[in-house]
Amino acid sequence: MKPFLVVLVGSGGCQIHAVLCFLPRHHFQLANFPGSFIHTPDPSRSTRPNNLNESPTRQLPASTTELAWQLAGSSGFSRERTVRTLADIAVPLYAFSKRERTKEKKGESNKTKKKKLLLFLFFKILISENTLGSISLSLSNLFKSEVCFPIRISFSSSSLPSSLMELQRRQDQRRPERKGQKRKLEEETGGEREISVKSGEARKALLSEVSEQVKVLNSTFSWSEADRASAKRATHVLAELAKNEEVVSVIVEGGAVPALVKHLQAPPLSDGDGSSKPFEHEVEKGSAFALGLLAVKPEHQQLIVDTGALAHLVDLLKRHKDSPVSRALYSVIRRAADAITNLAHENSNIKTRVRIEGGIPPLVELLEFADTKVQRAAAGALRTLAFKNDENKNQIVECNALPTLILMLRSEDAAIHYEAVGVIGNLVHSSPIIKKEVLLAGALQPVIGLLSSCCSESQREAALLLGQFAATDSDCKVHIVQRGAVRPLIEMLQSPDVQLKEMSAFALGRLAQDSNNQAGIAHNGGLVPLLKLLDSKNGSLQHNAAFTLYGLADNEDNVSDYIRVGGVQKLQEGEFIFQATKDCVTKTLKRLEEKIHGRVLSHLLYLMRVAERAVQRRVALAFAHLCSPDDLRTVFIDNNGMSHPRLELLLGLLGSSAHKQQLDGATALYKLANKAMTLSPVDAAPPSPTPQVYLGEQYVNNPTLSDVIFLVEGRRFYAHRICLLASSDAFRAMFDGGYREKDARDIEIPNIRWEVFELMMRFIYTGSVDITIDIAQDLLRAADQYLLEGLKRLCEYTIAQDISLDNVSNMYELSEAFHAMSLRHTCILFILEQFDKLSARPGNSHLIMRILPEICTYFTKALTKPNPRSLRL
Repeated sequence: MKPFLVVLVGSGGCQIHAVLCFLPRHHFQLANFPGSFIHTPDPSRSTRPNNLNESPTRQLPASTTELAWQLAGSSGFSRERTVRTLADIAVPLYAFSKRERTKEKKGESNKTKKKKLLLFLFFKILISENTLGSISLSLSNLFKSEVCFPIRISFSSSSLPSSLMELQRRQDQRRPERKGQKRKLEEETGGEREISVKSGEARKALLSEVSEQVKVLNSTFSWSEADRASAKRATHVLAELAKNEEVVSVIVEGGAVPALVKHLQAPPLSDGDGSSKPFEHEVEKGSAFALGLLAVKPEHQQLIVDTGALAHLVDLLKRHKDSPVSRALYSVIRRAADAITNLAHENSNIKTRVRIEGGIPPLVELLEFADTKVQRAAAGALRTLAFKNDENKNQIVECNALPTLILMLRSEDAAIHYEAVGVIGNLVHSSPIIKKEVLLAGALQPVIGLLSSCCSESQREAALLLGQFAATDSDCKVHIVQRGAVRPLIEMLQSPDVQLKEMSAFALGRLAQDSNNQAGIAHNGGLVPLLKLLDSKNGSLQHNAAFTLYGLADNEDNVSDYIRVGGVQKLQEGEFIFQATKDCVTKTLKRLEEKIHGRVLSHLLYLMRVAERAVQRRVALAFAHLCSPDDLRTVFIDNNGMSHPRLELLLGLLGSSAHKQQLDGATALYKLANKAMTLSPVDAAPPSPTPQVYLGEQYVNNPTLSDVIFLVEGRRFYAHRICLLASSDAFRAMFDGGYREKDARDIEIPNIRWEVFELMMRFIYTGSVDITIDIAQDLLRAADQYLLEGLKRLCEYTIAQDISLDNVSNMYELSEAFHAMSLRHTCILFILEQFDKLSARPGNSHLIMRILPEICTYFTKALTKPNPRSLRL
């Protein structure tokens, strides 16, 4: 929204004032203002305005009224808009001094008329043109008379942030009031005003303006009304500039700090001043306000303190003791407390200096002040001073602040109880003795009450404080739950405010370390929202939720609920940011696994019979992952030694059309398979199934005592019938049956390569052989042909080492062709383990369907063994 041009016309039309309306009216004092008008004139209301909330009406001649409409209309503003602006937020930038108005009574000089015309034309151009070129105007220099708001205004088409129109835009977009330990004193301001100082000219102009205001402050330290008015305006100008952090350093460079510190105290009374104190407290308030804004920059905090600001600020905190009550008094005390807050923020040295200067006792006293804004400011300062400073904490408690702070917790004013709970939280932090005093003073119930506050900041601080209360005191954990904290804490877990959820999870995590509270948190519905928080991208929130879930898993009564709502799958599938969170989740799963026996196991089996299908599925998955090997038969095999529907439920997941269910089923079955055996078939080579006596290496292809010769690829291999007869049924049939080889001296072996036959014979003579992957499949074919089970298993073991996503289908077919059960089971385990990657490849869906019957057969045999741990595939 553009600025408004408003023309104020005095009685008789002898005074015309150009006004630019762009800021809230409470930022300025209407000085030397002859009057204004509203849409409906009322001759009876002709008094001068006493404050900004009053706009007296002055009867105007029709001609001058119409002149005002014409002047406003020429800039494109309607009557209604002009009247509203004039009545509500008009801020005069120029007013005639007494000297100028005296001149007007005698007749205006040409010089005065030129001033009026120039001022009017300047604002006319300002509003009607968006591109102003470059204009630099100092009202205080242009008009040597008294000016209500003497600032330098630089306008440039390329730097709108420094123009008044940009200031108006930022005022319209003001953000909500910010809360926290580092108060930026923006409660009654129009938000941040950004003035670009990147260019050298802009910085030079700003520095010049600061120097002018500093000069004013240095020359107006007296009770003269003119000096006080000028000093007040100067502090306001510096404060307005300081609201933009970008220019704070320039203000400090311009020497504003010593001048502002000087005006934190009232000037000395001279003989001629009498009892008149114009603008009492106003200048000091403006100085404290400006210094508080400058202290936002940490690098300026020490400079302000070293200049002597603290002693004066502490004195301002006590000013109510010898001054009559007024709004200005309230404001100066509040601004002093806020300035101390910013000066001490994250600065341990200054926190200590405040205590040394005697600042804590008056702040504690102000907690009982009549004005709530003062209470809030005092609490905010104490909150900052107590943070990580044990000496300050002790003095605050010694000053008997606790009873008042606890009363403030019950305040209906959200700002009050927010600051109060913050003070108590900082007092309690790392201070067990103070924590006990706080609890003895009765803070527990009002803090719990704040969990239901409409102020999310108070809720957050209350949850954090309850977590601190519960951190070390077991009895306090129980008392917190008994007094009704659990339900609102669980409700806070579902808030859109991330910090609120984090603090709630923190408090619940501490409460869940007590066995009496664990079942109560789960019973009140805490499991589901806590599990949802594991999906958070906030690492601290995620960890607090995981820590709470770890505590809840320690109670047997919660295990079934954990599994019923899908908690096991959530813990297994989560993507956790911190390693500490991953470790916590691993411990939680281990804790759940240790609980699945006895009555917990019975309850879960009951759920498998009566619960809905989705719950049965979750229980079956949990059994596969967490059930002990000793209970596998009870869970998955029925009394007749057949597969139980619980096992078929897992197999059904593998055959589902939903990929997620397929993956869950495959993962569970792979885990179940590993539990069904203690040694994987790919971990070590199996021993020979038929123990026998071997002739030894020296007789391999040795003609000594040889009684049979095998012809392989035209080469002779010398063998011994007695060794072959003992090796396999195939050779026994060959030499002891009705075959022609029985009496033959030379036997031809077709379709087997020499290298393969030699290895096979070496195994027969020695019982062992080194097999490479290049020859393993041919040797497997030969071992199957001659019924050499030991050699087959060695070949299967070697081949299993080479199973991959690319060849697992061929390997499975190979196992079927030669009845290689060990290789087949290894393929099945590989498919289950790599299911996610394998299912993403085209053409593998048929393989998965093919293995389903074999999986069922495998698990049935595996789980019906007397001791599953002795199973060998």
